[in-house]
Amino acid sequence: MVGAFQGAGVVVTGAGGGIGAALARRFAAEGARVVVNDLDADRAKRVAEEIGGTAVPGDASAVVADARDALDGTVDVYCANAGVAFGGGNADGPLDETAWAASWDVNVMAHVRAAHALLPDWLERGSGRFVSTVSAAGLLTMIGAAPYAVTKHGALAFAEWLALTYRHRGVKVHAICPQGVRTDMLAATGSAGDLVLRPTAIEPDAVADALMRGVEEDRFLILPHPEVAGYYQARAGEPDRWLSGMNRIQQQWEATR
Repeated sequence: MVGAFQGAGVVVTGAGGGIGAALARRFAAEGARVVVNDLDADRAKRVAEEIGGTAVPGDASAVVADARDALDGTVDVYCANAGVAFGGGNADGPLDETAWAASWDVNVMAHVRAAHALLPDWLERGSGRFVSTVSAAGLLTMIGAAPYAVTKHGALAFAEWLALTYRHRGVKVHAICPQGVRTDMLAATGSAGDLVLRPTAIEPDAVADALMRGVEEDRFLILPHPEVAGYYQARAGEPDRWLSGMNRIQQQWEATR
């Protein structure tokens, strides 16, 4: 797909490392003009210098205006990749309101705010592409991390809503739903991640490759781990059996703690 995004204005949030940095590199290789956004200004600057892009550090919820200025007024592709992952959230444990609020704000509302800022221009010109980094947790769930699992379901739901509402008006939407990816976020998942995610973890570049294949095939749902499709079908077709299987994994995890 070399050159498929030649000259396109692309914004990638949370692009100081991990999946975001891989997406930024891949879009740059495709000929795009890339804005690299991250809360960590130094990391954003390093990736931007590496790919010949522009660093626009700061909160992903408020980056669209500055990113548009950096791209001479036009954002063609927006990758809502920034995310946070908090463990815990057990109903019988302490209620961490801060973790829930931050998860909702970053994993869901940042996407909503970005779309709100982007859609008027996209609808006027009849084109635009919104890429949401969700997670297989948004299709399935994740043990030991209620705020993450619940808000990733929300991110997927919002991406679905965008797709069904605006596809006839030229807006393309893609939801990337990987399982484990070898990033700092995976390293922070602890024993739950070691049990469920690490055995099949892939490199961030593989996620970027999967996105490009999905774009080429015009697919909404992008699964860097193809086996997730079977899990998703089992969840929908036999929910009680699927929940029983997940509960066995939960018990296995509890036995190791």
